[in-house]
Amino acid sequence: MSIEFLLTAFIVCLAPGIGVIYTLSTTLGRGLRAGLWAVLGCTLATVVHLGVALAGLAAVLQTSALLFSAIKYAGVAYLLYMAWGTLKGTGALQVTPDRSQQSPARLIWRGILLNLLNPKLPMFFVAFLPQFIPVGAPDATALLIELGFGFVTMTFAVFLLYALAAGFLRARVVENESAMRWMRRIFAASFAGLGAKLALERA
Repeated sequence: MSIEFLLTAFIVCLAPGIGVIYTLSTTLGRGLRAGLWAVLGCTLATVVHLGVALAGLAAVLQTSALLFSAIKYAGVAYLLYMAWGTLKGTGALQVTPDRSQQSPARLIWRGILLNLLNPKLPMFFVAFLPQFIPVGAPDATALLIELGFGFVTMTFAVFLLYALAAGFLRARVVENESAMRWMRRIFAASFAGLGAKLALERA
């Protein structure tokens, strides 16, 4: 893997998106341990999308407007649901000083579901990974798999950094009622904004 690929993958993973928002809100709301389970769920979803891309299903999404729209609007609906629950301080994304714990399986599943409902991810893999494959490479498939899992590893590392940072800030934020009120608004607006952006995407 080249330095160029690793640097590009790092920048892409660092950009705030659905997984980052979920990881941050879960960590701030329920603690570092819950945030780590969220990181695992988001990373597993990336593995699934990578498999879809390598299997060629991304091409199906690109050519089937109906399938693309179905997945897209399911994702939009779920993001808006998460935005409403966060704003009201209810549901899975309670950004509050709540000491209750959700099961790891539930946290992982929500991370997987949030990221699976983004139809752009498999297309991203199809458009991004081939840029780093030399023209005419005899082992192109093996190189794609290597780069894909390199990206997955980078995703896990970056999300872990986000979780650790949120865990460090949690003690300074979560007991401050005013700060928590603004935090709920910010995360709710983030989920709603991501939903609006996804709704406007074209196949």
